[in-house]
Amino acid sequence: MAALFNFEVHTPYRLFFSGRAEAVILTLADGEIGIYAKHSPFTAPALSGILRIRESEGKWRRAFITGGILEVKDHKTVLMVEAAEWPEEIDIDRARADEQEAKESLKTAGLKFESDNAKTKLRSAQFRQKAWELRGSK
Repeated sequence: MAALFNFEVHTPYRLFFSGRAEAVILTLADGEIGIYAKHSPFTAPALSGILRIRESEGKWRRAFITGGILEVKDHKTVLMVEAAEWPEEIDIDRARADEQEAKESLKTAGLKFESDNAKTKLRSAQFRQKAWELRGSK
């Protein structure tokens, strides 16, 4: 049996996940990372994307997350994000509408912060749709 570690995902509104994990995979600012038991401690910014959690039973779960902070400690790994959703919680019509709105905002953005905000919204909308499409996959 693989070594397990304590893993939590927090949003401002709820404790999204708390349990023992064999592995966690997500995207950081400098690329994708896999976290396993006894990983070296560190703190890093996480990007919006698909969070993959290999639970203690060996089953993979996927979720959509927005950007946040990942903190790996000796006793626990914590991911703090603005939002996290399991695929079955995603409103796919809203995600598609958000994507179109972000694309329109990107076209009309005049200032850098406007285009940066539009790109962030577009990335979130696209990954939310991808997470929804992955529902039920192993």
